[in-house]
Amino acid sequence: MASFKTVMKSGHPPTLFAAFLYFDFCFAIWVLNGAMGPFITETYKLTPAQTGFMISLPILAGAIMRFPLGVLAQYIGRKNAALTEMSVIVLAMAYGFFFVSSYNDVLAMGVLLGIAGASFGVALSLGSGWFPPEHKGLAMGIAGAGNSGTVLAVLFAPPLAQAYGWQAVYGFAGLVMIVPLVVMILLAKEPPDCHGQSFKEHVSCLFTKDGWAFSLIYIITFGGFIGLSNFLPTFFYEQFSVTKVEAGRLTMLAALMGSGIRILGGYFADRMGGILVLSLVLLAAIGSFLALTATPSLAVTTLLFMLCFAALGAGNGALFQLVPLRWPTNTAVAGSMIGEVGALGGAILPNVMGFSKQYTGGFATGFVVYALFTGLVLGCLFLWQRKWVGTWVGPRGKVLDPAGETLGEAEGARVAPATA
Repeated sequence: MASFKTVMKSGHPPTLFAAFLYFDFCFAIWVLNGAMGPFITETYKLTPAQTGFMISLPILAGAIMRFPLGVLAQYIGRKNAALTEMSVIVLAMAYGFFFVSSYNDVLAMGVLLGIAGASFGVALSLGSGWFPPEHKGLAMGIAGAGNSGTVLAVLFAPPLAQAYGWQAVYGFAGLVMIVPLVVMILLAKEPPDCHGQSFKEHVSCLFTKDGWAFSLIYIITFGGFIGLSNFLPTFFYEQFSVTKVEAGRLTMLAALMGSGIRILGGYFADRMGGILVLSLVLLAAIGSFLALTATPSLAVTTLLFMLCFAALGAGNGALFQLVPLRWPTNTAVAGSMIGEVGALGGAILPNVMGFSKQYTGGFATGFVVYALFTGLVLGCLFLWQRKWVGTWVGPRGKVLDPAGETLGEAEGARVAPATA
């Protein structure tokens, strides 16, 4: 088992750090409206359904924008695409600070926040592009841990909104966005793993069954993560009557768990196999969703959400250990496409929760729907992996070497005689 130091030596850590920071700050901006949901709802007296739609709009916009940014990155480079996106985000935050004054303006701002949500595929491909296949899972897990930006949003946005007004938070976010922009300029280097391809070759993953299989899994893991991250401040505020700031802090506990575990998900997927890890975390997610339908106490609910986010975060890391193995020459586009469809699941979840609250008086229906869907996808994964193993991936989802063996097992076989 390679040490962390060995893994870092195999790639370019400064680029990986820049990619993490880029994704982290973009993610924080992407979920700002969710973090400030109770404030916006109170200001405009929104119904639960309106709140759900307002929270889901940035997710939907970000999902739609991911694939175009991934394609652009193939032509101008991932570093240049990241710099372009961050520059546009700064301008968007200026609009939010100066011009948002109605519910319709909030919806328009939600579309602009979606620009930040487009960063996913580019960030992961940029961060992992310098690393060999057997270590890409961990590298992608580190870059993908930038979804800890949710923690920044729910930790800082509510207190700032309470002190200065929630519109002012957009201004603060625009200023802070300059930090990852400068780090990207100074530290990042374009990875060498980009191959010249036609547009048709770039988008070929859109027309494969595997692409849609990965997307369905990601609707559960990432869609659940981003959807719940955005909705939890409103959930805690309405379900348990805590303060808006306390709701943000409770959400922070769950989001922090999911973000940190994502790294471990990629790490263990490299060693145990991404398919095995995905199977385990989907089972854990089903259990968490069903347990939440019982409307337990605040403490138990918080612990269940932490378990749920841990499972979803590990699933995100495990899935993206498999992506560069299946699409080694156009990982950025494949990742963006999968991320785009997966994020659509996150846009659905706040709406389901909002309608559940408005028409049934509680949130249990939303959790049941996601538990059933997760069970369906888990069953499909069992069928899909029969075709995957031995074709482009080894048993349980481990890396195949050029001879078709599982890389870890082949290395073990070579070492065994010398240690026997």
